[in-house]
Amino acid sequence: MTSLSNLTEALLHAATHAGAETADAIAIKGRSVTIEIRDRALEHAESAEGVEIGLRVLLGRRQACVASSDTGSEAIAEMAERAVDMARVAPEDAHVGLADPDQLARNRNLDALDLVDRSDAPVPAEMEKTALQVEAAALSHQGISQVDVAAASFEQSAFHLAATNGFSGGWERTSHGAYCVAIAGEGLEMERDHCSESRVHQSDLPDAEDIGHRAAERTLARAGARKPETGAFPVLFDERIAGSLIGHLLQAANGATVARGSSWLRDRLGKKVLPDGLSITENPHRPRVSGSRPFDAEGLPTRTRQIVENGTLNGWTLDLATARKLGMDSTASASRGTASPPSPSVTNILLTEGCVSRDDLLRDMGNGLMVTSLMGTSINPTTGDYSRGASGFWIENGEIAYPVNECTIAGNLLDMFRTIRPANDARHHLRRVVPSLLVEGLTVAGK
Repeated sequence: MTSLSNLTEALLHAATHAGAETADAIAIKGRSVTIEIRDRALEHAESAEGVEIGLRVLLGRRQACVASSDTGSEAIAEMAERAVDMARVAPEDAHVGLADPDQLARNRNLDALDLVDRSDAPVPAEMEKTALQVEAAALSHQGISQVDVAAASFEQSAFHLAATNGFSGGWERTSHGAYCVAIAGEGLEMERDHCSESRVHQSDLPDAEDIGHRAAERTLARAGARKPETGAFPVLFDERIAGSLIGHLLQAANGATVARGSSWLRDRLGKKVLPDGLSITENPHRPRVSGSRPFDAEGLPTRTRQIVENGTLNGWTLDLATARKLGMDSTASASRGTASPPSPSVTNILLTEGCVSRDDLLRDMGNGLMVTSLMGTSINPTTGDYSRGASGFWIENGEIAYPVNECTIAGNLLDMFRTIRPANDARHHLRRVVPSLLVEGLTVAGK
């Protein structure tokens, strides 16, 4: 098979031959295997492998993107001609354009990121055995009526980017995973929960039995769930879902959102958005973490930066075009797919952890709600008004009283973030290292 580097060079050659002034190209190769077990037997086995290519051409300030899974020379020539034809009729955008050569990443220490498991890839028989062990562990718990699915997965991917400004580079990564969805009860009394784990290296993956046990324990803890009280209460976002809360702040700090004027943080640059002592750090160079990368999708060198420092919002997340629109410098945050131009996004995030445990926060909150699962999203991106369906556990006098479901939590994100208190229970192998978070004074709608 033609190398990804050669594919991108062929795309650039075809683009300039078709009349493009500048261009960039990406090629992605992926292989994945998933094995699913149900009722102690193989339920589903899936294997996928393929290559996708994407080309962006620029004529002045006009651009167009095309993508294909056909890597033949004729298909590449047709892609380039089609892209140039599209660019000729595209609207002008004063902010598009490739990076200047002196902006490009020069030092790319991929070995330090350790994103590839060099051991032999698992064979389907081994993965089936893992999934069976996951299921057996879950079913060993009295009260678990069935396992909806137990699975093992493996993925290996490679990415290469090249551009007419002289940049050419890529990386590879692997991912091993296992997950389980366990069910307790029947009919209207049925409850379910899950456990899912993935790692770059198989040696870092928890034991299969541990994954099954955790899925079962979480499910059994939800038995007998009912609606909570209605009123204003403190809400603790369990570590399992706390990253989604921080995700709303990260999205509001995205330069594309800010440039559209639709961010509830648009007037908060340089101002407090979190309590003193709390920072949000992006580190794209963490070893063995799936979001790590040495350069972004425009070839700029990635670096550690503090999005929020000691409670103060430091800056936006920017690619080149968004940075030019806002009169700023790119934060090397460009991401892209084969069929789309670059857009800004974050990689690995760490929120400052607290000095107390989740149980300490529960004792401090007195009566309130601990959320372990969120459903649906109703968020006004301009005002920050927040409302989501939730389930979890009702807390009375600082202790878990009973499981709850079918409730809604609501508030305003700007007010919520001003009061958050973090625990010390973040999992450091995740892309988003965020501990459990206590938020004061949300509206809980239940009974």
